[in-house]
Amino acid sequence: MSLIKALRVSRAPSASLMAVGALWGSFAALLPDIKDRVGAGDGEMGGALLMSALGGLLGMWAAPKVTGRLGRYAMPVFGLLVCIVVMLPMLPTSVVTLGAVLLVMGLSVAFLDISANVHISGLEARHGMHLMNVNHAMYSLSFAAVAWVCGLGRQAGMSPAQILPGMAVLILLCVALMRVPRTAAPVEEDAPGNPARIPWGAIVLTGVILFASFIGENSTEAWSALHIERTLGGEHGSGSFGPAMLGLMMGIGRLSGQVLSARYGDAKLIFGSAIIGSIGALVIAAAPNVPVVLAGVALTGIGMSVIVPSATSLLGARVGDKQRSYVLSRAWMFGIVGFFIGPSLMGGLAEMFGLRWSFVAVAGLVAFTLPAIWALAWRKPRVAVGL
Repeated sequence: MSLIKALRVSRAPSASLMAVGALWGSFAALLPDIKDRVGAGDGEMGGALLMSALGGLLGMWAAPKVTGRLGRYAMPVFGLLVCIVVMLPMLPTSVVTLGAVLLVMGLSVAFLDISANVHISGLEARHGMHLMNVNHAMYSLSFAAVAWVCGLGRQAGMSPAQILPGMAVLILLCVALMRVPRTAAPVEEDAPGNPARIPWGAIVLTGVILFASFIGENSTEAWSALHIERTLGGEHGSGSFGPAMLGLMMGIGRLSGQVLSARYGDAKLIFGSAIIGSIGALVIAAAPNVPVVLAGVALTGIGMSVIVPSATSLLGARVGDKQRSYVLSRAWMFGIVGFFIGPSLMGGLAEMFGLRWSFVAVAGLVAFTLPAIWALAWRKPRVAVGL
């Protein structure tokens, strides 16, 4: 199956994840400037980032009902919300107001993210195609490109107030591609082989995988810039290339995962990737200079790249259309805690022990993916999981 065909089939959710990548890519790249503007210490910044976890949890909890009412308009509506929200980080002047902004960011991104993933999972079932990795690659490549551009802007002396309106325009272009055609296939009855009850065991195991993966991914996104500029003394603006490297390598890894998942199965792919991701975090922790940090970030990106999309695909294949929105949103509620608590946890650990030990902790947490995917692979799924 060609990547072009996969993207054509899933144009709307692909554009949605690109919008999410643009929001987080700009935020991660501008984080040092935002942190300085509000005068936050590492622990305070971690606490502010925790507010985005609360927003994400609220969004995931409400997503099945809200997206059900909006129907095919869900992604465009949430995309417009993200278009507005991306400009909010240029406004806060205190830790409290930054926390409020992050609450709104977490809520809006959760709505768009889960809407896109539920739509992708439905398309996979409808067309018999694996689409998760290529769509999540669009998130990563968008994240990388935006972070890189923001880094160049910072080096040129531009402030968040000068950069973020341009990001809003970029997201608005993505919104134009989010329209779901009226002719899209309707929701089908669950197949006879699907479980009639909610598969909470699989939801919890998938949630653990997402939780650990998101900790590794978002912690590196949020703190690699500060690690480069503060711990290793990189020049102003150079830290933004840490998140950019992560996004680039995750995009490459997910494009490769689109092919590898068909050959080896999602479960084996997740297992091997978690090992690589843990090693990458240890390299970041031990790095003596900026080039080695970037090499560790690249390794982390390759390792973490396929875990979230492949785990989501595994869970989505176990249920029918009627259950999919609820089941995926509940698993992502576990995962989204990791997405947002990771940077907060890093902030607390950095305050006490420094950023190097924070990345050691990330490596250990990512390793929790290994027993979870092993257990999930041995549960009886609706389709083979590859292990």
